[in-house]
Amino acid sequence: MMDKEILMRTIEALLFVSNDSLSQEQIKNIIEDVTPDEISGAIEQLKEEYAKTGRTFQIVEVAGGWQMMTDPSMAKWIRRLYKRSKPRLSAPSLETLAIIAYRQPLARSEIEMIRGVNVDGVIYTLMERGLIKVAGRKDAPGRPILYGTTKEFLQHFGLNSLQELPMLKEFKESDLDFAQEQIITKETEDEEEEKREEETAALPASTVEESDRQGGLPDTEVPE
Repeated sequence: MMDKEILMRTIEALLFVSNDSLSQEQIKNIIEDVTPDEISGAIEQLKEEYAKTGRTFQIVEVAGGWQMMTDPSMAKWIRRLYKRSKPRLSAPSLETLAIIAYRQPLARSEIEMIRGVNVDGVIYTLMERGLIKVAGRKDAPGRPILYGTTKEFLQHFGLNSLQELPMLKEFKESDLDFAQEQIITKETEDEEEEKREEETAALPASTVEESDRQGGLPDTEVPE
């Protein structure tokens, strides 16, 4: 059995260097000689220590695991160091992402039926950004590819699971406006916050929100 202090330091190091959230299973596979309860206990103790000492980083639950993130109050300064390298999603991309998020898995033709336009370019963009992935094939003539959201989608919007999507119910076409609003709100809030920060850059202090999360490309292998 690993010493408790060493276990805490090991988990802290893993979370520190990982760009993605780490699940309990992933941590156990790396450390091996440890139980799930010991992992959870060590993480809770780390959280308590960070809170007591006023650290500028914290451990949060996201995308079914744990991830180390900077305190939201530091976002203003971090944005000045690390500028957004990816362009913002367009309105058509956000609308398509909302449809997939609330009704996945979906075939391209089903998405186009709801949106009323061709979505080839939009699908490519969302795949490239790592927000959607191939989720299988539909049991229908031609076996069209199905699309679903990724772990990066959860991380980008600060969700631990799809169940945390606001009012996640059976999606209907009449719900499209609401779904778009939920997905677009996050991007809009970030944009407005950055504008406020630029306008008040000379002031001694301002209110800031959590910075965007970015990730890599999804696995695009198509199941047969």
